[in-house]
Amino acid sequence: MSRHLFTIEKIVIPVRKHKIKLLVLKPLDKRDEPATGVLWIHGGGYQSGSAKDVFATRALSLVVKFGAVLIAPDYRLSKKHPYPGALHDCYAALLYVKEHAEALGIRPDQIMVGGESAGGGMAVALCMLARDRKEVNIAFQMPIYPMLDDRDTDSSRDNHAPNWNTKRNHKAWKRYLREAYGTDLVPIYAAPARCTDYSGLPPCYTYVGDIEPFYQETVDYVENLRKAGIEAEADVYPNWFHAYDILLPAKKVSREAIHRFEEHFAYAREFYFAPQNEAESQENTE
Repeated sequence: MSRHLFTIEKIVIPVRKHKIKLLVLKPLDKRDEPATGVLWIHGGGYQSGSAKDVFATRALSLVVKFGAVLIAPDYRLSKKHPYPGALHDCYAALLYVKEHAEALGIRPDQIMVGGESAGGGMAVALCMLARDRKEVNIAFQMPIYPMLDDRDTDSSRDNHAPNWNTKRNHKAWKRYLREAYGTDLVPIYAAPARCTDYSGLPPCYTYVGDIEPFYQETVDYVENLRKAGIEAEADVYPNWFHAYDILLPAKKVSREAIHRFEEHFAYAREFYFAPQNEAESQENTE
């Protein structure tokens, strides 16, 4: 695959009573047909990070190698804005991508979502919200080692692995959910692992390490998708801690994981499409 240079554009969009910035990466080598559009959401436990993190993640290769148009939202962080602030921002970004697909050079029937960690959790939440509101159709999801469950799982309970562990996980969820943390009042759009209906969600690819906190919730999510008849696959890497591939990209297994990710994206770009419709939006379901 030939490499493509890319341009960087900053767009400001309104979200209710405030505004957020979108970082848009477009291939400089434009093609005859509109490109695949990817909304990529940064990680950081919902409490840190920015759209600029995309330059250190898997998503950059989707532009450089595959000519995709990538949109990264600078959503509000939980230090000042707990749930549903980030959800409102990212969903507004998703709607913006749909409504401005032509101007962005994106084919409207191939809008994908992805992200790492909390960004992966948000990508899943967007898939569920988009399914339920019926305002935008998502063709494919790439939630990499996603943050999905505010409750302890077999892998997030008493986890002391490097980089992300039980203590940091609890702190991040408490900050994001505030008063709802530790109750049964947490909606699926905040913690997607609480979902009980996985039908109608887009096909999925992800990968995760087997010693990190999010291992169990990741494999459970893929299994639940499969039970609902959704095409889904997860690669599991032994002895990987959280964000291993980003922190140690030169390792052979990291390069293999990156290659697998790109293979799945290439397949999705060829086979997964979700035409848009003009159905009226439903009432707020948060």
